[in-house]
Amino acid sequence: MNAPDIEIKLAAARTKLILDKPFLGALVLRLPLEATEQPWCPTTATDARKFYYNPAFIGELSLDETQFILAHEALHCALSHFARRQHRLTHRWDLACDFAINPLLVDDGLKAPPGSLLLEQFRGMTAEEIYPLLGEFDDQETLDNHVYDRENQQPGGSGRKQRDPDSEEQPRHETDGQAQDDETHDEPDPESGSTSAPPPLTPDEQETLSIQWQQRLAGAAQQAMQAGKLGGSLARMVDHLLQPQLPWRMLLARYLTASARDDYSYMRPSRREGEFILPSLRSQQIDLVVALDTSASIGDQEFEQFLGEINAIKGQMRARVTLLACDAALADAGPWQFEPWEEFKLPQAFRGGGGTSFKPVFEWIERQGICPESLVYFTDAEGEFPDTAPSYPVIWLVKGKQPVPWGQRIQLN
Repeated sequence: MNAPDIEIKLAAARTKLILDKPFLGALVLRLPLEATEQPWCPTTATDARKFYYNPAFIGELSLDETQFILAHEALHCALSHFARRQHRLTHRWDLACDFAINPLLVDDGLKAPPGSLLLEQFRGMTAEEIYPLLGEFDDQETLDNHVYDRENQQPGGSGRKQRDPDSEEQPRHETDGQAQDDETHDEPDPESGSTSAPPPLTPDEQETLSIQWQQRLAGAAQQAMQAGKLGGSLARMVDHLLQPQLPWRMLLARYLTASARDDYSYMRPSRREGEFILPSLRSQQIDLVVALDTSASIGDQEFEQFLGEINAIKGQMRARVTLLACDAALADAGPWQFEPWEEFKLPQAFRGGGGTSFKPVFEWIERQGICPESLVYFTDAEGEFPDTAPSYPVIWLVKGKQPVPWGQRIQLN
């Protein structure tokens, strides 16, 4: 196919997305198209600023597959994958992002091109949740290229291969609009675009683009919902992303401190104390129950991290904590109790590793005839739940993707 035919195919694919899938279509329209036949873009690529494509690759796709690849790059941008990598390895992060995006598009009725990364086990998971599970998939390659930062900017997909040491030049400085460095660069071919990948995003650009794309995501979702054309996995993903996102430690502290009974009383004082009604602080020690899922999927390091957070919070609330350990049954050595002034730590006799049932914890509380201010359950949420919720608040701090039937779920990332 010649260049005009490729442009017509891309325009037709974008138009079809706008008509049939207005949420994705609105996002795709935010990415200007730029053709290039350079080695850094053998298929398609994005730097969160543009959609780059190799005309030969687009020429091999069907119209349906072209829609998919357009929506794929737009979702990378809308989900701010360029700003969420942080300390993670570039190649593995790029794999996780593709494994997170592709099932969403397939579920929405789009056709994935050959070579797209799709695994059923990662359906419904975020890139952050998929990332630690990818050890055995490190030899995979993304179909597209993510050119957000310098590690991505090479042929072969997502930056897994080592860069040529000779290419590790110092950052380029712009002088009179020209990139200046110690190397001699080839002159760009006016018909095939630039010979070098786009400059990597600076931290300020990452922050600015992340905010812009979040606004675009919200606007596209609103338009699609008004048209009645946003549902399923994409709707759930958008709903999750547009909720205020706070670190799990902050959420845990928020929910637990809400249980504290420190408050001001305006009750009328005795006549001997005068006629003025002044507020007085009333305080009371509260009781928390903390349950640990000791099945094999939870490690000691994660327990220590979780208990450290509870220890920091309980001192502020003057809370007495009862600790229960449970896999399919309660640990024989428990329960363990910690007064507000005692350090909350992992008991010496602590062990587990069997199956998982959450019922023994709730049954123990019922047998004791107590009603704690909160029960905090640290778990992967893979087990048997009680049929009904108790009368006291339950906070599930969940490692993994499993849902809970009731209570407040906090994602541990």
